[in-house]
Amino acid sequence: MEWIFIAFLGVFAGTIGSLVGLGGGVFIVPTLLFLTEMTSGKISISPQEAVGISLFVIIVTALSSTISYKKQNRVDFQSGLLFFLASGPGAIVGAYITGLLDVKSFNILFGLLLLLLFFIMMKRDGFKKREMKWSVVKEYMGQDGIPYKYGYRRRVALLISFFVGMISSMFGIGGGSLMVPAMVVLFSFPPHVATATSMFIILLSALVGSLTHLLIGSINWMYAGILAPGAWIGGRLGAYLSGKFSAKGLVISLQIILIVLAAKMIWSGL
Repeated sequence: MEWIFIAFLGVFAGTIGSLVGLGGGVFIVPTLLFLTEMTSGKISISPQEAVGISLFVIIVTALSSTISYKKQNRVDFQSGLLFFLASGPGAIVGAYITGLLDVKSFNILFGLLLLLLFFIMMKRDGFKKREMKWSVVKEYMGQDGIPYKYGYRRRVALLISFFVGMISSMFGIGGGSLMVPAMVVLFSFPPHVATATSMFIILLSALVGSLTHLLIGSINWMYAGILAPGAWIGGRLGAYLSGKFSAKGLVISLQIILIVLAAKMIWSGL
């Protein structure tokens, strides 16, 4: 029964992660740790292994959704590669920090991060775009035929990307939940382009973070193998659904899940 649940977890995390640009790790890591707690030894996964597994599965989700988003012409590959120049090294730093945390500290920090993501998701529609002097200016022709102008300053973009890469690798969450609001609010990215480009950045960062976790021996390949097929299907499904309906109700559901998971992780840590 636990194996079937884990397989469906891959589909769910992949779908939601791809749809809103999260990557899906916010569901995978706490759920795996919860299963370890509830199955009395049947399933035994440490926080470090949960992060390593999550990052590997995020690679599958991000690759799947990036392929789909590319067909929809929504991925800004040039900007994604620039952001990765900083998020890649950040992912390496984050992977090593994870190894320094005990279970209680990890749970509390992860819970606090989920609370932060909850407030970001709650306020993301209310954020006002800030006018900034951009060193890079880009244009995107939306499916509605309206051109959108966006851009960024390279130094600011690289600094934010390093922080996002470190956090994503440290907790195995993908980082899109931080990167997408930053791209929309600070750089005026159209939301669909921000989500699609975020998945491309997540793909590259997760590759680096996963390799680092592999080198320090914190990937359980059995569980990763169970999650991966569902994550691939979910990644394609999320990219398909993103253009079909409003994500407002989904965002509300996501907020509820985040606040429940945050409370559970903090309580476990305390």
